[in-house]
Amino acid sequence: MTDSPEPPRFAGWDERPATGPGPDRPGPPRGPSHGRRWRHWAALGVVGVMLAGAGAGWAVYAKLDSNIRTDSATEKELRKWESERPPAGPPNAANVLLIGSDSRHGDNRRYGRDDGQRSDTTMLLHLAADRRSATAVSIPRDLMVDVPHCKRPDGTETPPTTTQFNGAFAVGGVACMIRTVEKLTGIRIDHYLIIDFVGFTKMVDAVGGVELCLPRPIHDPAARLSLPAGRQTLHGEAALGYVRARKSLGNGSDTQRMQRQQEFLGALVKKVQSNGVLLNPARLYPVLDAATSSLITDTALASLKGLYELVRSTRSIPTGRVQFMTVPRREYRYDPNRDELVQPDAGRLFAQLHNDLPVTVKPPPDSGEKPVRAGGPTVAGRARGAPSPPPGPTPSIPRTTAEHGLCE
Repeated sequence: MTDSPEPPRFAGWDERPATGPGPDRPGPPRGPSHGRRWRHWAALGVVGVMLAGAGAGWAVYAKLDSNIRTDSATEKELRKWESERPPAGPPNAANVLLIGSDSRHGDNRRYGRDDGQRSDTTMLLHLAADRRSATAVSIPRDLMVDVPHCKRPDGTETPPTTTQFNGAFAVGGVACMIRTVEKLTGIRIDHYLIIDFVGFTKMVDAVGGVELCLPRPIHDPAARLSLPAGRQTLHGEAALGYVRARKSLGNGSDTQRMQRQQEFLGALVKKVQSNGVLLNPARLYPVLDAATSSLITDTALASLKGLYELVRSTRSIPTGRVQFMTVPRREYRYDPNRDELVQPDAGRLFAQLHNDLPVTVKPPPDSGEKPVRAGGPTVAGRARGAPSPPPGPTPSIPRTTAEHGLCE
C-alpha cells in the first residue's frame, strides 16, 4: 500500500485533526484564526473609539456653543442708527468693547441689592490688523460724556444728555453704551463682550488663580476681602474682591482701582499663555466652559467658532505688546468727583487707534523700561472716512503690559 497523500492545507484553517469519517480527513474550516479574529475585533474597537470620541467631541462642542448668550436686540437697535456710526477701520483690525457688568440678577444676587443694570468696568480693546499687538483702553465709569438719545427697555426713548459714562448702560443697555463710546472716540465697535461677577470668578478659578504680592494686609468689608501681606494666589472670590476694592487700597479713587484691574488682567493673560492653556485641551476646556457660560456677546461672536477664531488670532501676540492704559482725563471742572477728557491728547489717541497706527506709551515709574511704540506699524495711511489725528505729537500715555506678573 502506498501512503495516503497529505491533505491540502488551507491558510487560516485549524490544522488539528477533526472528528469525522476517516482518521486522515481534515475537518471543515473553523473560521478565522485567533490572530485574525483579534485584528478584526481590534479594528472594530478602533472604529468604536473613533465614533465615541467624535460623539464626545461633538457633545462638548455643542455644550460650549450652547453656553453663549447673545442679544439680537442690540444689533437691531444699532442698525437704526447706522448713518450716525463711525466708518469701519482698516481691514482685519478689530475693536471689541469689554463690559464688566455689576448686575445682581441670578447668581449675582449674593453680591448685593439689585438696583438695575450698571457697568462696573469698561475697556475698549483694539486688536491690530497684523495681530502683533493689542491695546486695552479703560474708560472711567465717572467720565462725563454726551449720551445720545437711547431706547429704554420699556421701549421709550431718552433725550440726549451729558452724564457720567456708566449711565449709558444703565439707561439704554449695550446699544446705548456702544453708541456713546463711538460718539466719544470716533471708533466703530465691531464686537462686544459682557461678563458679570460670577463669570469673572469662574474664569480666574479655571486658570488656577493668579499670583499676587501684597506689601501690606487688606481688610475691606465692602469688597468682602481680607488678605494677609505677602505672596499668594488669588482665586475667584478673592480676585473679584481685589479688583473691586476701592476704599481700603491706595487713595480710594476709581483711578487706582482701574490700574489694579489693568495689572490683574495683564497677569491673567500671562498666566493663560505661560500655562499653555490654549494648546492643552485638559486646561482649555474649563476655561472655555467658564468663559462661554458667563458671556453675553454679539451674534458674530455668539458661537464657539466665533470666539475661537478671535482668540486664535491673538495667541501669538507677545505679552510685552498686550498693553493696558486709561483715556487721558482729569478732574471734571464742575465736579471734583467726576472726570473729563484731556484734549487734544484723547482725540489723538482715538484717531491713532481707529487708523491702526502706532501709539506711544510709557512704562510705569521706576520700571526701568523704555517707552515703546504700540499699534499696527504696517498700516499705511488711514481708513477711508476716518478722522485724522489732530496736529501735534501723539501723547505719551502711562500703561502696563502683560509681560510682568503682579509679583515681578
